[in-house]
Amino acid sequence: MKSTLLNKAALASGTACLLTAMMGSAHAEPTGYDQLSFQTEVKEEVQNDEVRASLYKKAQATNAKALATTLNTSINQALAIAKRYPSVTVSTGQQNTYPRYDKNDKIIGWTGQANIDLKSTDFAATSQLIADLQETLVMDNLNFGVSNAKKDALEQKLMTDASRAFQQQAKNLTRAWDARGYRVVTVSLNTGNNYPRPMYTSMNMKEQAADASVPAQSFESGNSTISVTANGTIELTK
Repeated sequence: MKSTLLNKAALASGTACLLTAMMGSAHAEPTGYDQLSFQTEVKEEVQNDEVRASLYKKAQATNAKALATTLNTSINQALAIAKRYPSVTVSTGQQNTYPRYDKNDKIIGWTGQANIDLKSTDFAATSQLIADLQETLVMDNLNFGVSNAKKDALEQKLMTDASRAFQQQAKNLTRAWDARGYRVVTVSLNTGNNYPRPMYTSMNMKEQAADASVPAQSFESGNSTISVTANGTIELTK
């Protein structure tokens, strides 16, 4: 059995990707008879090695300029603090501004929110940075996952394992159907990730004001399951 075509296409949904392999006999086209379709799956549970967090500043003002000044000043200060932690990737997140109305639908002020996003495999540094930022910002969400480098390396291994599992199942079915052999018509290798639910936490400004120094939080990252399925069709040869 020889491989004649291998196509790989990346899909943009979450962290999943799709590798499609089309394989067939080098001597004859499939006839469409005595075909079997089945799926095999291999998976592995790994410890999450990446933390992601988002914090925000929310404010109100009588005019949009004053509001923007407040939000921009707060985020700029947060970015300056974040520079002390080079192992943490920091980026400005979403920013929203909307008017407030009175009972006569007249604009009486503005409300806005600006976010800052963190990502790192250095849990200790990220925890301390979050504690520093929580003196002026509010936690929006905190979640854990598998870094791209670790996920890609594991998926490569699991693709090989899934391919071997598919071939072994094909051999088992060939014997079960008393066939002389088989040829592969199509095979698709699909990767998937099962991450734990994000951990959400928040702290209001009164709680922050009660203690000028926020202690760093200990992280328990949990595990994720990385899987690869092989879906395909074989044709039995008599």
